Amino acid sequence: MSILTHKHIELPIEGMTCAACAARIERNLNKLPGVHAAVNYASEKAVVEFNDAATHAEDLIHSIEEAGFHVIPPTVQLRISGMTCAACSGRIEQALNKIPGVTATVNLATEIAHVSFNPAVTTVDNLIAAVVKAGYGASQISEASRNEEKARRLAAYQAELRTFWLSAALTLPFMLQMGVMLTEDHADLLPRWLQWVLATPVQFWMGRRFYIGAWHALRGGGANMDVLIVLGTSMAYFFSTIVILFALDQHVYFEASAAIITLVLLGKLMEARAKSKTSAAIEELIKLQPKIARIEREGEIVEVDVDTLKVGDVFIVRPGENLPVDGVVIEGISSVNEAMLTGESLPVTKQAGAKVFAATQNQQGLLRCRATSVGAHTQLAAIIRLVEEAQGSKAPIQRMADAISGIFVPVVVVISLLTLVLTWWLTENFVLSLINAVAVLVIACPCALGLATPTAIMVGTGRGAQMGVLVKNAAALEHAEKIQVLIVDKTGTLTEGKPVVTDVIPVGSVTEQALLQIAATLEQGSEHPLAKAVLEYTASRAIRPHTMSNFTSVTGSGVKAQIGGVEYLLGSPKFLQAHGVTIEPSHLTVLQAESKTVIGMAAQFEGVYRMLGYLAIADRLRSTSAQAVRRLQAMGIEVIMLTGDNAETAAAIAKQAGITHYRAEVLPQDKAAEVARIKARGQFTGMVGDGINDAPALAAADVSFAIGAGSDVAIEAADITLMHNDLMSVADAIALSRATLGKIRQNLFFAFIYNVLGIPLAAIGMLNPIIAGAAMAMSSVSVVSNSLLLKRWQPGT
Repeated sequence: MSILTHKHIELPIEGMTCAACAARIERNLNKLPGVHAAVNYASEKAVVEFNDAATHAEDLIHSIEEAGFHVIPPTVQLRISGMTCAACSGRIEQALNKIPGVTATVNLATEIAHVSFNPAVTTVDNLIAAVVKAGYGASQISEASRNEEKARRLAAYQAELRTFWLSAALTLPFMLQMGVMLTEDHADLLPRWLQWVLATPVQFWMGRRFYIGAWHALRGGGANMDVLIVLGTSMAYFFSTIVILFALDQHVYFEASAAIITLVLLGKLMEARAKSKTSAAIEELIKLQPKIARIEREGEIVEVDVDTLKVGDVFIVRPGENLPVDGVVIEGISSVNEAMLTGESLPVTKQAGAKVFAATQNQQGLLRCRATSVGAHTQLAAIIRLVEEAQGSKAPIQRMADAISGIFVPVVVVISLLTLVLTWWLTENFVLSLINAVAVLVIACPCALGLATPTAIMVGTGRGAQMGVLVKNAAALEHAEKIQVLIVDKTGTLTEGKPVVTDVIPVGSVTEQALLQIAATLEQGSEHPLAKAVLEYTASRAIRPHTMSNFTSVTGSGVKAQIGGVEYLLGSPKFLQAHGVTIEPSHLTVLQAESKTVIGMAAQFEGVYRMLGYLAIADRLRSTSAQAVRRLQAMGIEVIMLTGDNAETAAAIAKQAGITHYRAEVLPQDKAAEVARIKARGQFTGMVGDGINDAPALAAADVSFAIGAGSDVAIEAADITLMHNDLMSVADAIALSRATLGKIRQNLFFAFIYNVLGIPLAAIGMLNPIIAGAAMAMSSVSVVSNSLLLKRWQPGT
């Protein structure tokens, strides 16, 4: 039995003109065995997961090209190291060009390889591996690749702009002709042969893209917007040509065919321009990272390309400069503006030991840092990847629009034919019937339906990234607005997550020094925040831990170990009581009422555990938590707190935060079960957490939020990552979701109402074909422009 291998690739697609194109490509790809594909018309990409044992990557490209579209071979630039002569560059070229689907040239002088490759056959990692196998080093120059793609799109836009202006120049004389038609004089201002001369290049040269697109669509077994335009304008053009050839006593409609094509070209230009702005957030993030870094090398400061930095390199950041990579401060004190990561305008103080991130801006001091993450592993690169993946994903709300787009064009063609036949039968006027049928074809537009959701998602996720809200995919953004119950962890979510020891209470003859030394020894093996608080406190008192053995940890409860042959326990009162330790309630009541967490220590003497003392640890409520809870409740969301802490401390924190419902002493493994229990009530549930022990509960929730300062596991499990370390960011994320979904619904409403009203009006003769063409051209622009209004969204709104 063969092992099935699953692969994930993105294929940039050229030639899509409307949502029907995207739907057809998606449908064709999903017909292949083991393939799950989503095609995004706005980003012009297909995201494909496929079973390599059932379908080969080449089959995916063949399916797309068979549908009449083209997969754009991406071009990357690789920085090559180790070359010494022309023979080296020739050898690398040969190694790269042996890979199927690859065309490469290597420049010895610049030490850069320019590589064009088939994304379905190979990957950038394979290209780099081939160079390494040949005996050289290679790394991707991602910024250059982005610039090349940007240049390609700009060149295509400029070519379309020239085509439009030429089309407009040839169509302009028809505007005079139309002016005469509005008067009582219906004579031709332009000779009919001149009208034919002007209209023909517009129809077949400037409009050739529509014929090509229509042919590919029909050959692929589908239909798109191009089919409607070609049918409508061709009917007007050829009818007018027949009138001229046979000298018929009928009006000609060259002005209609030419004006429709020109207006649609204008609409496509405006749409492309507006669509380019939807990814502006990523462009702004990319521009933030400096291209040059200053590093220490053999006692000197030298300037190097940022792409050449390695983990461990020591770099210098002067006042006013952006940090080149992620790192840790080893010398210097300054404040750093991290607004590009968190959206927070207030600078953050940095000194030795503090983490710093690529593209954040150093303020007034000089910082000497050691690189910890470079290239694709920086926080900035992770944000860009996350935003790109979210923008390329498809929201569930789009399914209805996709389904309608798939049958839209055939239905419109049928309505147009019915309009022609019925109007001719009722009025016995073929010319009027033809005009109405043409108007039906050109007023209909599936583009607005296809753009309604992805453009809003692209702008919304991009704006969220700028404000410190990172969305993993479009489904998460859509689901966040449905949240009815929000479950929050206490430590690090509601509280600051930096507990400190406040009280040390020895019992009997035990001294405070001895109690702290035992606590420090036992907590050495724990990663719990409370353990870190104990270790920090004992370190500040210059107390060194002993050596221990037979260490055992019970997650969320306590630890057990032997010190000098004596067995000790440290943990929650419940943990100690489970081992038979007698606890005096009076020691706990007052401290827990002050929202302090109490841990106890006991030692085993002659087979019996005896209490040694208590430590009280406080984790202060974040200054924004109570305000955030009120805001969430005002949004109609019930907030429930889950914590492993005791009931008294949980009650105190809940009261301070304004939370009515909470559960205390919930073990990490039980949090996911609690989430499932609340979901079983039929309520849409969100979960907020920051620790490793929150990961199962985050995965169980309908929508999960990870605090940005939390563990990598929690962030990986979450649907939405929050760069701010407070609950207010959760409210912001839900507000962003509601704003984005509001725009999507507005877009879908406008797209539907446009066609619902426009097609019947055209069918009964209340819309001139030229006005219908202009309206169709502007429909997509209006949807994209409405989505762009999301760029004004601000946190706290």
